[in-house]
Amino acid sequence: MIQEFILPDIGEGIVECELVEWLVKEGDIISEDQPVADVMTDKALVQIPAMHHGKVVKLHYKQGEIAKVHAPLFAVEVEAETEATGTSTEAAKTQGTATPDTATTGKRSKDFILPDIGEGIVECELVEWLVKEGDWVEEDQPVADVMTDKALVQIPCMDQGRISKLYYKQGEIARVHAPLFEIEIEDDAQPAAPAAVAANTAAETIQPAQATGASPVAQGKALASPAVRRIAREHNVDISLVKGSGKDGRVLKSDMQAYVDAGHQNPTAAEQTTNSAPQTANSQSAGKEDRVEPIRGIKAAMAKQMVNSVSTIPHFTYAEDMDITDLIALRKKLKPGMEAKGVKLTLMPFFMKAMALAIQEYPVLNSRINDDCTELTYLSSVNIGMAVDTPIGLLVPNVKNVQDLSIKEIAQEVSRLTEAARAGRVGQDDLKGGTISISNIGALGGTVATPIINKPEAAIVALGRTQSLPRFDASGAVTARDIMQVSWSGDHRIIDGGTIARFCNLWKAYLEDPTAMLVDLH
Repeated sequence: MIQEFILPDIGEGIVECELVEWLVKEGDIISEDQPVADVMTDKALVQIPAMHHGKVVKLHYKQGEIAKVHAPLFAVEVEAETEATGTSTEAAKTQGTATPDTATTGKRSKDFILPDIGEGIVECELVEWLVKEGDWVEEDQPVADVMTDKALVQIPCMDQGRISKLYYKQGEIARVHAPLFEIEIEDDAQPAAPAAVAANTAAETIQPAQATGASPVAQGKALASPAVRRIAREHNVDISLVKGSGKDGRVLKSDMQAYVDAGHQNPTAAEQTTNSAPQTANSQSAGKEDRVEPIRGIKAAMAKQMVNSVSTIPHFTYAEDMDITDLIALRKKLKPGMEAKGVKLTLMPFFMKAMALAIQEYPVLNSRINDDCTELTYLSSVNIGMAVDTPIGLLVPNVKNVQDLSIKEIAQEVSRLTEAARAGRVGQDDLKGGTISISNIGALGGTVATPIINKPEAAIVALGRTQSLPRFDASGAVTARDIMQVSWSGDHRIIDGGTIARFCNLWKAYLEDPTAMLVDLH
């Protein structure tokens, strides 16, 4: 029998994800727990395992499309139970003896599944039904008003048909991804009557050019969702002219977007565009067209996080120079021995350890303030995040409990997290719980930055590029030294200028003379 694999919860608050890659194809035999797909949430790359042994018969999404949590991801044919055989046989017999009237009408009932109506929204209140049982509704017709914890939302119907069942009463709580109402629609899969077949054949003979390259039309309308139809209306596009790549020729959002990007539109709209702005049209045709791409996954999450941080945290920036000549020499001395143990030693473990030691003297740098600015929580664990530039966007995994780790242990964690982040497979636990962050922007270039705090943390530092610059030594002679400029951003609600300056001075002292850390190491 055929079973749908329902995409399970893949993270707190995650309601959709991007299908990055299918690890199987239709027709493959898969085993229980075998990985079948890689999906990208707004936090990490997640691998989806199969729940049953069987044959993959249908993949519901293409690479790059957005899959919904709690919706079918793929269909798998599994071995049916013995008891089901009799039922199936009986059903087949019943189907074979269906009345001519039923076969001709081709009506069937289907549930309307309440779609996502807002980020993180899992339920809503049914405020008002705009239809009643027995009513005939058109596609895109509003059927209900629902109230989330953010706004009043009007729910449109996705099909034309007759309402046969309303599952909720006014005032009840409806669940997202659960049936909202039942509708009786015309079933295109049912065999049509001979007269209808003849009529359709005649229509195809009369207007062959209209069907060529266009999307299949059911009941006089192209197959498409309300969202796709809205895009068509906004761009004055006749949706029946768009070739659909979805199931049964359904026009997908990507199909419509590609059609619009190619410059197709109705003659009237094109005429208006030409008359109103001839110079713009000429310049666009002469040069390259603008390219629009959606912001998804990690990049979308970063955009929201940065806006949230900047709009709610008053940032205070403080910059300082550090002479890390002795630190570089120490790393060079320790590096061969660490490599012999399979550990890659960079400067980052020293920066982290020195930071954890300085936080012991200035714990406000490792604290959190509540939204009302009435409480300050001093965190016992120093979990230092490090910004990693990856092909999928910026990730900030964190090394946990740096205050309890040795330089070697920190180096091992830094290597593990960096490799996982760049491969897009960093775990959710590694991305959560950070208390303060480091951005090594100097690895790419630049000396000064104004880093944005990773809310709800209280501070972040950006490490600039190391430069060999002239400095005076104790005797007044000019000598070349390795200088790094660092830029701090602090939450000015709880960290004043004096505090961040004193903290930075202590951190700097540990790094300019690494042996000074030995005194405070546990």
